[in-house]
Amino acid sequence: MRYRSILLFGAPGAGKGTQGKILGSIPGLFHCACGDVFRNLTAESSTGRTFIEYSSRGELVPDEPTVDLWQEFISRSTQAGRFHPDTDTLVLDGIPRNVHQAEMLKETLDVRAIFYLSCPTLKKLVHRIQRRALRENRLDDANLEVIQHRLKTYERETKPLLSFYGKEILHRIDGTQSPAKVLHDILRHVTKV
Repeated sequence: MRYRSILLFGAPGAGKGTQGKILGSIPGLFHCACGDVFRNLTAESSTGRTFIEYSSRGELVPDEPTVDLWQEFISRSTQAGRFHPDTDTLVLDGIPRNVHQAEMLKETLDVRAIFYLSCPTLKKLVHRIQRRALRENRLDDANLEVIQHRLKTYERETKPLLSFYGKEILHRIDGTQSPAKVLHDILRHVTKV
């Protein structure tokens, strides 16, 4: 079965998590933030240790454990009755993170729309990430060097996904607007998915 999906896309700090949480509260939409799934792992698990090792350097966790963990989460969510694949649309944030992951998930995801939250001001992204680090106790977001590395990794590895999926399903949204305005711009298109 291929899951009907929409992707929240953008650099770290662009507002994907904020929008995903709101969208996930709407009946018929199921939000999955891959970073949250990783952060909920314990350091005692091998996948948890892998996440800490990579995220502390601002690097992406290798593709295979990322996709495996995501598939386990979707399976558990389906079994628990939180996600209904026949009727719900997945709202994905943080997966796929690169073209290789997109290839790995090609037979699993039916991507209907990509909402690209653009935020051209690097200073604003860094400020948002540092504020989030304090608010959510996210150690991977606290170090300026790690933040800069994450932003470079995004440009190098994640941004090419826009070309992979093509312009037909891409909706560019100004991520510097208020969260309510960003949500409004997303919802105008979600109803057509």
